[in-house]
Amino acid sequence: MDVLLFFVTAAVALVGAIAMLVSRNAVHSALFLLLNFGAMAVLYLLLQSPFLFTIQLTVYAGAIMVLFLFVVMLLGAEQVEDTPDRIAWQRPLGILLGVGLLGVAAAASLRGAAGQPAPGGEAAASFGNPAELGALLFTRYLLPFEITGVILLVAVVGVVVLNQRGRQQAPAKPPAGD
Repeated sequence: MDVLLFFVTAAVALVGAIAMLVSRNAVHSALFLLLNFGAMAVLYLLLQSPFLFTIQLTVYAGAIMVLFLFVVMLLGAEQVEDTPDRIAWQRPLGILLGVGLLGVAAAASLRGAAGQPAPGGEAAASFGNPAELGALLFTRYLLPFEITGVILLVAVVGVVVLNQRGRQQAPAKPPAGD
């Protein structure tokens, strides 16, 4: 059963990642990335690591996706396209993958509630322990953690500056329909 749940979740993660890469719309790409983050969270749940599952959902699927969507909307990608959707299979596939992901998460939660041991024995039992993760993050990996935060901050400031510079240089368009 664990292998089947893993393969279903891995398939959802792969399809979400590939769809994110081939999607031409930036908002659709961000939503496919959100699907991928959700699938990764379910994989953590399959490893019986509820802390990493929660962190994956709150930090990546929550905060990082809000940051991505903020930058996408800041760049003006939210403008509605007048052309019909060229890939009509996206909506049913997205619904199917979302329902499958929820089913796998429910099965993993029920398996964990039944008290089944974590796969991998002793090493997997400490995987995702909040105390160990916090100790590693703020001692051994403090510098990479801080560098990552600075890189994200510089990226957002750079996007804002480049967007403002581009708006000042672009000529004003006359209103349509006059």
